[in-house]
Amino acid sequence: MGLNLSVSIDKDSGFCFGVVYAIDMAEEILEEDGYLYCLGDIVHNDKEVVRLKDKGLRIISHDDLPNLKNEKVLIRAHGEAPETYKIALENNITLIDASCPVVLKLQNRIKTTFDEKEKVLIFGKHGHAEVIGLQGQTNGEAIVFQDIAELDHVDLPKKFTLYSQTTKSTDKFYEIKDELLRRGYDVRANDTICRQVSTRYEDLGSFAEAFDKVVFVAGKKSSNGKVLYDVCLKSNPNTYFISDPSELDPSRFEENDRVGICGATSTPMWLMESVRDVLEKY
Repeated sequence: MGLNLSVSIDKDSGFCFGVVYAIDMAEEILEEDGYLYCLGDIVHNDKEVVRLKDKGLRIISHDDLPNLKNEKVLIRAHGEAPETYKIALENNITLIDASCPVVLKLQNRIKTTFDEKEKVLIFGKHGHAEVIGLQGQTNGEAIVFQDIAELDHVDLPKKFTLYSQTTKSTDKFYEIKDELLRRGYDVRANDTICRQVSTRYEDLGSFAEAFDKVVFVAGKKSSNGKVLYDVCLKSNPNTYFISDPSELDPSRFEENDRVGICGATSTPMWLMESVRDVLEKY
């Protein structure tokens, strides 16, 4: 006898506009040329990367770039540091720039602050593609931290400007700002968090509350996925993180459960739909 689950996908989950833009661009060129180089994973979702690789997308690393000449290379939504553009110019590489406009605006603001000789602090994930691009605007001089405890042993100037990676939690950003002010620093805080992401933080909690069980679908590398998963978990302790339908476990569900499916800004809708299809067969 089946479990008769009632399954709903969160209509606001799925790719943010920056990712949609990058993937549309890639698919257009793959259609015309049959192949396209992409600097780093186009999106932090292995399943979507495999789908595009099958169409001819070739993922390269920053170490590969200097060896490439006279080719087209896609810059993904996360953006790039100035060094990438310099190498492209020297090697006659045509850059297909799909940097997210929210990220580009942030890069420009950080560069302006740095050019004005102000110290820059970035609340972001170490080694994240977007953060590397942001730090690149300051010749690598910006201080990156993902937790305020990291600043305890750093000799900070009295005055600095605080920025944030675009996919961080707004609440956390303001908590950090308040704590730094409490410590006596003169902080100019620039809230540069993408509103498409921050409204998702707000909406996901109420989405998760409405179900018996929640299946959160995201790639293991997605930092936005980790944060959004925690939002769901807070609102509904019966939230399960998976990256692939094969990771679903029927024993987690009971008869007539209402199940909600949601995901990160890097989770493709087709993947959430295939999770739904598996659940509906139980």
